[in-house]
Amino acid sequence: MGRKKFSQREIEIIGKLLRRKASGTRHQQKMVRHTLRTVFDFNISDFNIQGKAFEYDDLQECIRRGRIHILDEATIEAMKQRHAEKRLHDETLKQAEAVANGEVTDWQEVLRQWNEYYAQNPHEEKE
Repeated sequence: MGRKKFSQREIEIIGKLLRRKASGTRHQQKMVRHTLRTVFDFNISDFNIQGKAFEYDDLQECIRRGRIHILDEATIEAMKQRHAEKRLHDETLKQAEAVANGEVTDWQEVLRQWNEYYAQNPHEEKE
């Protein structure tokens, strides 16, 4: 599930992308959908009717009905920052759990130990 709150500038860009998708080839449509998902966290499937194309007019209808909200740039940027911090925190916890369970090696710790060893033994060559 993607975002439902966007800035006016983002909505304008999303609208342009939807127009491009409507007139593009299959490959171009895939690229537009990819851009919408990755850059804007906008998933068409959150708003469209199954089997029906989602176009610019559908975007405007979602805004009119309140399914998509337009907020100011500062609020959107703060939301993105909080989301990025949460994602980083969750990833850090996931990595720590995997290391604790022995599922992966903590390569940062291995590198720290490696550098510490060679700092204490400067006569040995690093390969």
